[in-house]
Amino acid sequence: MKKNWIATASVIAIAVSSGLNAQVLPEHQTENQWYTNAQSKLVEKSTVSNNFKAKNVILFVGDGMGISTLTASRIMQGQLAGNSGEEGYLSFETFPHTALVKTYNVDAQTPDSAGTMTAMMSGLKTDVGVIGVDEDIERGVCSTQSGNEVVTALELAEIKGLATGVISTARITHATPAATYAKSADRNWEDISDMPEDATDCVDIADQLIHFEANLEARYTGIDVDGIDVTMGGGRRHFLPNDVAFNSADASSEIEGDRTDSRDLTAEWKEIYPSGSYIIDQAGFDAIDTENEGPILALFNESHMQYEADRVNDIAGEPSLSEMTQKAIQKLDNNEKGFLLIVESGRIDHGHHAGSAYNALTDTIEFANAVEVATSMTSSDDTLILVTADHGHVFTIAGYPKRGNPILGKVVTVGSDEAATSSDNMPYTTLGYTNGLGYRDLGTETNADVTYTLEAAAGRQDLSNVDTTTSGFHQEALIPAGSETHSGEDISLHAQGPGSQLVQGVIEQSVVFHLMNQALDLVNE
Repeated sequence: MKKNWIATASVIAIAVSSGLNAQVLPEHQTENQWYTNAQSKLVEKSTVSNNFKAKNVILFVGDGMGISTLTASRIMQGQLAGNSGEEGYLSFETFPHTALVKTYNVDAQTPDSAGTMTAMMSGLKTDVGVIGVDEDIERGVCSTQSGNEVVTALELAEIKGLATGVISTARITHATPAATYAKSADRNWEDISDMPEDATDCVDIADQLIHFEANLEARYTGIDVDGIDVTMGGGRRHFLPNDVAFNSADASSEIEGDRTDSRDLTAEWKEIYPSGSYIIDQAGFDAIDTENEGPILALFNESHMQYEADRVNDIAGEPSLSEMTQKAIQKLDNNEKGFLLIVESGRIDHGHHAGSAYNALTDTIEFANAVEVATSMTSSDDTLILVTADHGHVFTIAGYPKRGNPILGKVVTVGSDEAATSSDNMPYTTLGYTNGLGYRDLGTETNADVTYTLEAAAGRQDLSNVDTTTSGFHQEALIPAGSETHSGEDISLHAQGPGSQLVQGVIEQSVVFHLMNQALDLVNE
C-alpha cells in the first residue's frame, strides 16, 4: 500500500531540520527505518513542554563560532571519522530549539567579546571594549565607571544560593569570562600593570575575581554569598607579582608574573578559602576531590591555555575543555539548590584571528565534545543548556567543491579529480579569510600563534604544490591586517531543557540573559 506522500513530505521537512537528511539515507538506513525515525522527530518537535523552570543552567559560549565555523567543523568532524562530512551534526546541533542572534554592540556594527558577553550576562547591550557596565561609560576612563555597573547572572545565582562556575580555555581575565564577574571601563585592565596611572578608583580584573565574594556582599546590603565554586582557565601571569621568585613550576617566561603591586593574588585566594584547591597542572587537576573539597581555582597557563591540537605540548599538562566541564559539573552538582555554569571555548576565536582554520575547527569540535559531556551528565528535565557564540569571523566557505571534498583542501569540483583553478590559473582552498596575516605553510605546526612571528603574506599564493590539509597551513587572506577580524553577521543559539522552547526566531543577544533568568528566577530573588 502506498504511503500518504503529503504526510511523508511534512515528516521529511521536519526531519531534515532535526537531524535526518533524506539525501544520505541509502548510506545509513532503510527507508522504513528513516521514516520511523523521522516520525519520532516530528513528534518531538511538535510536543511543546510546559516546563519553563530549571534547577540548573549551563551556558556554553564558543568564542568566534560563527555559522560558517559550525558548518566547516561538522564537515571536518565527519571526515575525521571517515565520512563525507556534510551529513553530520555537532552534538548541540541536534538540540530541539534554535534561534539566530544579533550581535551588534551599542556603538558598533561589528562587535567585540566584552560588549557581547556583557549583553548575555546582564541583559543589557553595551559598548565595545567594556565589561560589566552599561553604555553610559567612556572606555578607558575610570571616572565614568562608578554608577554604571550592571548585575550579572553569575552574581544573581550567587545571591540565590546556587553553585557557580566559570571555565575558559582563554585567560580567565579575558573579556568573555571576565564579563561574568567583573566591572571594568576597559577589557584590557586584566591586572594593575595594564591600567593608567589615573585609574586609582578602579580595580583590575584579576583582583576582582579573587575578591568576588567580598565585592558582591559590599555591593548589595544584607546578602551572604560563598563565592565562585569552580574557576578554571589560563592567565596566571595576571595574578602573580613581576618577580622571578613567584614563578610557577611550569613558567614559560623568565618572569611569569605581570603585577606591579607586589601582590600574589593566588596566595590571597588561598587565605580566603583555606579549604580550596589552587592548581596549575594536569596532575593537580586529576587529584581534585569534587565531593569533599572547597572551591577550585585552576590557572593552567601563564597566558591562554593551549589550542586543543597543541595541548600535548603543554609544559606541565593541562586538561581538555571536556575534562574541565565534567569536573565542574561533578563539583557543582553537590548543591541541592542547583547551579549556573558558564563554559567558554576561547581559542576558537584565537585560531581565526591567526588565520588558521585548522585550529579554529579542532577547538570547535572539542567544544562540541564538552557540550556532549554536559548533556550526558545532566537531565533535560531540570537542566537548561544554551549553546551560542559571542560573534563570528570573516571566515568563508567558497567555490564549488564536490561532496566529501576535504574541508581543509583545495576546491575540486563535481565530476573532477583535479584541483580547480581561478581566473589567475592557480588553485584555491574551500576555506578562506577576508583579512588577516594570510598564507602560511608551517607543516605539522599545531600552534596557530606562530604566525605572529612572521611577516604578513596577504593576497593570492600559488598553492599548486602545497598540502593545505596540514595543521600548519593558514588560509589566504585578501586584505592585509595584523590579525583577522570579527564579523557582524548573526550567530546561532541552540537550546535544550526547561525554557528552551522560548529559543526561536531572531533575537537580540541580551535575550540570552533573560532566558537564564526565566529558567532560574534570578531577578526575583
